[in-house]
Amino acid sequence: MSRSTDLWSYAEIARHINVRPETVRSYRRHGLLPEPDVVDGGHPRWYPETVRAWARNRPGHR
Repeated sequence: MSRSTDLWSYAEIARHINVRPETVRSYRRHGLLPEPDVVDGGHPRWYPETVRAWARNRPGHR
C-alpha cells in the first residue's frame, strides 16, 4: 500500500523535470499533465511512475 510520501505534488514533479512548480500547474491547467492518481484534501498527487512515464514525452522535452 502506498503512503502519501510515495505520491508527488507539483513541487516534486517540478524538481524531477527541472522546472518551477508554477510551470507544472500551468501544464495541468492546459491539460498537458496526466490526471492525478489521488486527490488528497483537494491536493492532486501523482505516483512517481506516472510522472516518469509522462516526463519522457512531456511538452517541450527533447
